[in-house]
Amino acid sequence: MNLRKKKFGFLSILDVYIIKKLLLTFFLAIFLIIMIAIIFDLSERLDDFISNNAPIKGLIFDYYLNFIPHFANLFGHLFFFIAVVFVCSKLASNSEIIAVLSSGISFKRMLRPFVLTAIFVGLVNLWLSNVLIPKVNIPRLEFEKVYYRNPYSNQFYNIHLQPKQNEQIYVQHFSNKTNKAYKFTQEIISNGEITKKTYADYIVFDSSSMDWIMSNYHIRHIDGINERIEKGEEKHINIGVMPNEFNLNQIKVEVLDYKQLNSAIKREELKGNSVVTELKIEKFQRLLNPFAYIILTIIGVALSSHKKRGGIGLNLAIGIILAFSLIMMMKLTNVFATNSSLPAVLAVAVPLFIYALVAIILVKRTPK
Repeated sequence: MNLRKKKFGFLSILDVYIIKKLLLTFFLAIFLIIMIAIIFDLSERLDDFISNNAPIKGLIFDYYLNFIPHFANLFGHLFFFIAVVFVCSKLASNSEIIAVLSSGISFKRMLRPFVLTAIFVGLVNLWLSNVLIPKVNIPRLEFEKVYYRNPYSNQFYNIHLQPKQNEQIYVQHFSNKTNKAYKFTQEIISNGEITKKTYADYIVFDSSSMDWIMSNYHIRHIDGINERIEKGEEKHINIGVMPNEFNLNQIKVEVLDYKQLNSAIKREELKGNSVVTELKIEKFQRLLNPFAYIILTIIGVALSSHKKRGGIGLNLAIGIILAFSLIMMMKLTNVFATNSSLPAVLAVAVPLFIYALVAIILVKRTPK
């Protein structure tokens, strides 16, 4: 059989053969892992669903029907990588790759159907992440909020607000169950200089006076080189912020499509909100995630294209370790970006760049 013979346009018989195997394995892997994930998720949440009288119809159509695309898209690059390693290992164990290379087809040419499929699946991921998934997340999260999570006991962390142009507020975390903001700091700025800085262990909202009460407060009044310290156990303070504004600071990025995400970034930048970095990380992850499919695919083919002792099992184990190491590296750089001056785009791009170099090295070292 002439493997170079064109079957569909620019695709050869070999290309079509590999693409079919790869997509079939990918969808089968998604189906099996999602079924397992649903069983585990249901077993974990069943008591809450029963105690909160969750309707069966809502559980199926609002929650789990929308859980499937969310979960599949979230771990899509991992599922695809497993499919690549499995298909390539199977071809190698059956000596099909040896036959292909012996026929005069180069290793780089053999990579083409794998990379083309990765590009296709990556583009689908791009569309899902920015268009469809945010929409299906709305009913899923609403159902979860009503029948699983207590909406009145949420904790919100590292909140930075700018109620006025000359005022900055920071709290370590806020509980909307008690309306308490812990580790409160307020800065009043005039002509670029801090004129007043207020600290408190916590502030709690007083609904009768519609303002806040500070506990164990410490106020620095600064006037040039002169400074006056004011301390006390309790004092009322008007910060121009209502309790629900601390909640609004926590934006649910899962329900924002690409256009809404960009609007949220611009809006929160004007407020000086620290959540901007997280929003930018989410944006660049959505945009650059398709490259993860391509990079992991090249690594998977390079690792699995020749027989080795241990066979498919060993290849899958090595592949999964590599895939998870990429995920962990991205999590680590995201933490650096959130807590330091590392730009969000670098937090997402650096791990991909490192693994792209790994992919290039592996391809060069692969026996031709």
